[in-house]
Formats: sequence, structure tokens, C-alpha cells
Amino acid sequence: MKFQIIAINTRSIVIEVLTTTDIYETDEYCIYINHELRMKSKKVIMTIDNLKPDTSYEIILKSEKSDSDIITFRTKYESVTLDVKEFGAKGDGIQNDTVFIQGAINACPRDGRVYLPKGIYKVTNIFLKSDIIIHFENGTVLSAIADRNQFAILPGLVESYDEKDEFNLGTWEGNPLSCYASILTGINVSNVLICGSGTIDGNASFDNWWKEPKKKVNAYRPRLIFLNNCVTISIQDITFKNSPSWTIHPYFSKQLKFINLHIINPKDSPNTDGINPESCNSVDIIGTNFSLGDDCIAIKSGKVYMGKKYKTPSENIRIHQCFMEHGHGSITIGSEMAGGVRNVIVSSCFFSHTDRGLRIKTRRGRGKDGIIDNITFQHIKMNHVLTPIVINSFYYCDPDGHSDYVKSKDLLPVDEGTPSIIQLSFKDLECMNCHVAAAFIYGLPEKKIKKIHMENISIQFAGNPQTNIPDMLDDVQPMSCSGIIAYNIEELDLKNVVINGAIGCELSVDNVNELQLDNISHDLLK
Repeated sequence: MKFQIIAINTRSIVIEVLTTTDIYETDEYCIYINHELRMKSKKVIMTIDNLKPDTSYEIILKSEKSDSDIITFRTKYESVTLDVKEFGAKGDGIQNDTVFIQGAINACPRDGRVYLPKGIYKVTNIFLKSDIIIHFENGTVLSAIADRNQFAILPGLVESYDEKDEFNLGTWEGNPLSCYASILTGINVSNVLICGSGTIDGNASFDNWWKEPKKKVNAYRPRLIFLNNCVTISIQDITFKNSPSWTIHPYFSKQLKFINLHIINPKDSPNTDGINPESCNSVDIIGTNFSLGDDCIAIKSGKVYMGKKYKTPSENIRIHQCFMEHGHGSITIGSEMAGGVRNVIVSSCFFSHTDRGLRIKTRRGRGKDGIIDNITFQHIKMNHVLTPIVINSFYYCDPDGHSDYVKSKDLLPVDEGTPSIIQLSFKDLECMNCHVAAAFIYGLPEKKIKKIHMENISIQFAGNPQTNIPDMLDDVQPMSCSGIIAYNIEELDLKNVVINGAIGCELSVDNVNELQLDNISHDLLK
């Protein structure tokens, strides 16, 4: 067998078993460190912890079929460890430990580790600092106090003294609005690692944060982690649960890694998206498990004001070896994408019981900088996903979402508010027990989707399918077992596409300039 080391820290490494077929889990294998058996695993992405800083090791993987080569590595340097209990934290689930943990963070020197021993630490807002490690012992819980009166507020926009510029701190759904600071908040920090087999619990419920979720009460709901203009941040192995709103929200940040996380929110919880990178560059989301109440991953770049002013796309994003269930969308782009989204690759992921699989949503008004381009989805399996592929240019969000300007299917003039979708690729998808439609693709008539390529795609409908709308747009009726519906595209290429169990027409196209069919099933051509 073969593997590679994808992250080296002071006390742990992360490996990836190299496989061309397995997703998230593989055949069981043994991990030997310095020729001693350390653990057994079936995960493709696996963390080996309890190592010593600045120390050389050898690692080898062994399975029933074969052994890997030996790889030598050296853990990173660590300057000092500060135990939060020595600063006064109790971890007893009663005392408010916020100030004691914050004290340890503020006192921690460069390359130092802030250590949280096993316990339940009640907290409100903790603010990160550059060049440190925050390490959770196995079983540690950072448990949020669900009283908004104890939370700091991040103002949306603060005007500079000379009135020529602005400082943006808070944000809510793509707009610069005041929000409560998050359980962990990073503002202009760099080189931070948050790691360990601990839990961050937002303790949100329908009695507190989820009650009247769209209503602003002093400020909008917090996240569990908010990263504003941060660089080189890694979050590894943590479990997140019961988030007040979006769980992890990186904002105008870059060089981010989210590895081996578990993000768990009730499936009826409002807007509890998993990871939402907004106007971010160079983001890796690897080996992470999602089960929650909205989109598992939603890639964004602001609504009109932020997109038009800062013109900062989300780009160079890799999502790999993740498992997603019970979300509205597994992988979503938009709808807040006025700054554009480009260079995204999603590979080797599994989706289960989500409403949509691969979902792109935009609308008139997002603007000419709202360009979606060079998006690749490959080697993905789905089971009981209502509609595997959705591209919706009429998404009915915002106060004007049901206006004629947004919902009209007529050809309107191209203007400053017209977004565009350039190139999308879907390859090697296996979708079982689908329900609503194989693919629902609806571009703007005045700005057609430039090119969609679909290759090696198998879609099988469920025996007892649900009836629903394929996505959120006006004037579309509920459906069941529909095939590929594709409107307003310049070039649509279908190669080796098979659909089983569709009722009626398996391929319905309208206003498609160039349709290329290669090795398509006889039924699809009917």
C-alpha cells in the first residue's frame, strides 16, 4: 500500500492512504511508529498523535495485502506549553473559564502551546493570537454559555478617522453587518493550529440562538469559529456541534486547512452550515464528516456591496475525502458570490441523504464580478440525494427574491447586476436512490452558462421516490424521477451518462447552442 504525509505538526501528523477507488474509508491497516504498533484504522485520512515535538520518527503502514515503504519525518518545534488550569481555569462545567483561557493565550510566546486538559470549560468569546497552538486533550469540551448578553459584538463597518476608509469586523450572510463574536474568533492573526480530539459545543437550541433565527437581536448570531483576514490557519481533529449559525466561517482569509473535523448539528437547525469560506484563497477541506441543518460546505464571496467594493473571489479551494449527510446541499457555491468563485476541485467525497449534491446558486443582481469559473467535481458517490446536480440562476433569496427581475425566465438586458457561469466539469459520479431529478440546470437566458461537461455519470432513481422541487426558484413545479433538465447553456457535453428509473423524458434541453452526446444510453436519446 502507499500513503503520504499531508500535515506535520509539533505533536501529530496526518497521513493519506493513496487510493483511486475508496472514499473516506478503506481496508483496515496498521500504523507502526518506530517499528511499534501505534493503532489500526480504516480511514483514508488519519491523524497520528501523542508524538513529541522536534523529534524524528519512522512510520510504516501494513495491511493484509501489502506493506508501505518506510517514511521518515520530524515533528515541528514547540517553545513552551501553558496549561490553562495553571491560569485559573477549572474545566468543571460551572465556572466561566473565558478570562483564564484568554489569559493563557495572551501570555503564550511564539511557537508555544496553550493546553486544555480534559474537562468542560464554560466560555463565551475567546480571541486568537498569532503563532500559537491551541491543543485539546481527548475528551475536552469548550462549552459555550448561551446568553447573548455576555457576548461581545463585532461592528459591521467602522469608519476611519479621516473618513476615507472603513474597517469591517462583523458580517451576516454576505453583508457587512454587526454580529456576535464567535466562540473562537480570529482577527488579523496568522500561523495558528487548533487541534486535538476535543469538542467545541455552541449549546444552541430553539430556546436561544435558533429562536427567530433571522431576527437581529442587538447583533446577528455568532459562529463557532470566525476567521477574519487571517493567514495560515489549521484546524484539525476537533468536533463541532450545536452551532448558533454557520459553524466555521473563514472571511477574507488565506492558506487555510480543515482536516479530520466532525461537524454535527441537528438537521432541522437553521442556517447551521458546516464550513463557509467567503472571499478566501487557498483552502483545503480534507477528511471531514458533516451532518447538519443547511449546506455542508458553501463557498461564497459576499453580496453586492462587498463583492463590488473588494472584488475578492473565493479561489483555489480543494475539498477531498469528505463524508456529508443531512444537509440542504453537500457542496454549494453561492448564493452570496458577488466577488466570484473560481478554481475549485471537489474529489473523492460521499454524500448521503442531502437535498442536493453538487449545488450552484446565483441570481440577477449579484453583479458582473460574480463569475463562477473552473469548477471541477470528480469521483463522487451519492446515496438518497434528492437531486444530485443543481445549477440555479434564479435563486429566490433576499428581500427582492420574488421580484420580476430575479424570477423572470425571459431574456432581459445584460446589466451591472448580471452574474455569469463559465466552465463546470462533472466526472465519475455514481448516484444511487435519487428522487427528484438527475440534474436541474437553469442558466440565465441573457447570460447563458458557457460550458458544462458531464462524463462517466450513473444515476439510479429510488424505488419509492419523494416528490419535491429541485431547487428554490419561482415557477417550477414539484417533480419526481425527472431526468436531466438543462436550459440556457452555450455548450453542453454529455459522455457516458446513464440514467435508470426516470419517468418520462430523460433529457430535456432548451436554448442550448451546442449539444454533444457521446456514448449515451439509448433511453437518454429518446
